[in-house]
Amino acid sequence: MMKRSFIRLMIALAGMAVMFSAPAQARVEININKGNVEPLPIAVTDFLSNNDLGAQISQVVAADLQRSGLFAPIDRNAFIEKISDPNRAPRFEDWKVINAQALVTGRVTREGDGRLRAEFRLWDTFAGSQMTGQQFYTQPENWRRVAHIIADAIYKQITGEEGYFDTRVVFVSESGPKNARQRQLAIMDQDGFNVRMLTNTRDIVLTPRFSPSRQEITYMSFEGNQPRVYLLQLETGQREVVGNFPGMTFSPRFSPDGQKVIMSLQQDGNSNIYTMDLRSRTTTRLTSTQAIDTSPSYSPDGARIAFESDRGGRPQIYVMNADGSGQTRVSFGDGSYSTPVWSPRGDLIAFTKQSGGKFSIGVMRPDGSGERILTTGFHNEGPTWAPNGRVLMFFRQPAGAGGPQLYSIDLTGYNEIQIKTPAYASDPAWSPLLE
Repeated sequence: MMKRSFIRLMIALAGMAVMFSAPAQARVEININKGNVEPLPIAVTDFLSNNDLGAQISQVVAADLQRSGLFAPIDRNAFIEKISDPNRAPRFEDWKVINAQALVTGRVTREGDGRLRAEFRLWDTFAGSQMTGQQFYTQPENWRRVAHIIADAIYKQITGEEGYFDTRVVFVSESGPKNARQRQLAIMDQDGFNVRMLTNTRDIVLTPRFSPSRQEITYMSFEGNQPRVYLLQLETGQREVVGNFPGMTFSPRFSPDGQKVIMSLQQDGNSNIYTMDLRSRTTTRLTSTQAIDTSPSYSPDGARIAFESDRGGRPQIYVMNADGSGQTRVSFGDGSYSTPVWSPRGDLIAFTKQSGGKFSIGVMRPDGSGERILTTGFHNEGPTWAPNGRVLMFFRQPAGAGGPQLYSIDLTGYNEIQIKTPAYASDPAWSPLLE
């Protein structure tokens, strides 16, 4: 278990300050609301340093930007100018020749107290001006997080929206043969690096979910052959049972303020949706049917809940008010719908759809209109949103041999990428932006 602070010690940023001159009015921008966006050519130079760390940081920055599907980092072999002083303006003509519409330069130095100082500048090559510049201080082992924060700053400057690179993903790590698979909770950076195990038991664990307000997750475990919902503090490794219920509890998820857990409770062959106040431990029943109501997910303002129910004969997506009133079916396409997850932006609900022997990941508006399928495969399931609501992660079980793997895809449906993990992986859940 983690014995150090997940934020303050595992990745302690000692400072962040805007540096250099105020940004000039830039012409470089990406309108990400246009649908299929042509990636922006960008040059990310190796950051100057006394060792390989500068180049490693710039490589992570470039990889983050490329993975978003909005940027196309230019091959370093095409660079004409060799940056020798990031405090001086580059030769913009050399970068325009290779069609670099934006340019990133930087430096990494070691301070007297042992900390790293990482600084970067973002340039608009066609306007011939600096767009932004920032510097960061951290411990040397946290260099990857600095790279993710720099990528977020570049993403925000050019798109006008928050990035999602300085985040974590909790998931179920699976190993062993298919008929005796061992499952442990694990956590990693959003790009698949820095994987760490959070549990080490042989008990089955499922559906981990991040708290939006604390370094805490909720998940389901069959420890002692008794299915229960647990809370796990990432900073201390402490955990506790959410509550002792007479039936099976599953599909736990936090409310937007982190003060409640919403979940399904199975009794007498059917399941209904309940909330539990984490301070008073009081429960409130929201649905009361003879069907299976499960997979609840709050809207970001906490006013509504999307959930899955087979009350109409097969699983479909329903939406209700936070107090359980106004339960309304919103999915009406062919097939079955499951695992609804409300976007952090509030504009879409992601879902899994089973139809024609295949599983798809799609999105729809909260009223059920505008359904779009993003990807289809043998068995896709479990979508989770990046905190900016522009990218989804899910897991895919291939046909035949092998086990599940994690993938990400943006809302265009064109930028699908496998997130490689040391073992098989399922049930991903994306964290909010780290602090």
